[in-house]
Amino acid sequence: MANYFITGIGTGIGKTLVCAILTEKLKADYWKPIQSGDLDQSDSLTIKKLISNNKTIIHPEKYRLSNPFSPHLSAKLDGVKIDLDEIVIPDTDNNLIIEGAGGLMVPLNEEELIIDLIKKLNVEVILVSQNYLGSINHTLLSINLLNQYGIHIKGIIFNGDENAESQRFILQYSNINYLGFIPVIEQINPSNIKKAGNSLILR
Repeated sequence: MANYFITGIGTGIGKTLVCAILTEKLKADYWKPIQSGDLDQSDSLTIKKLISNNKTIIHPEKYRLSNPFSPHLSAKLDGVKIDLDEIVIPDTDNNLIIEGAGGLMVPLNEEELIIDLIKKLNVEVILVSQNYLGSINHTLLSINLLNQYGIHIKGIIFNGDENAESQRFILQYSNINYLGFIPVIEQINPSNIKKAGNSLILR
């Protein structure tokens, strides 16, 4: 069984959508260790609505923070401190999709970042990229940082509007594994989430 940490080149680039597609495709378990804000419409609840298999278990978040800010600030406002030693991978015999919060350099407390959590959990990373002006730079910086930390990258998934040249350059320059492209999904529902998994090269 494999544990995959899904991180992105920034905030709002489709991590939760990709997590839903991967969770459904692999019939994997899902876990978001830190939810910051939108507790009534959390990413865990979104995943629950979008999957249709009967095998997935959605594991509870370790930290549920009230405010929609960076986790370190949201935690501070809630009067708690995020402690990486308290974040332990759930016990499961299934594949596990782990969703991060924002990008790799998002702070969790005054000393530690999302990338420190990934390193501590000792899991493979699937990087989510989206094509926009500047995304080559953001993607290559993310790949470079993961390599500096000695974190194994399973591969990259592009989503949204396609840009064949940007994708070609990123793959050629970084030599990262290509796991697939997810086009814009006009109607996000369980049926289309399941179909989208067909385009991904991951088993």
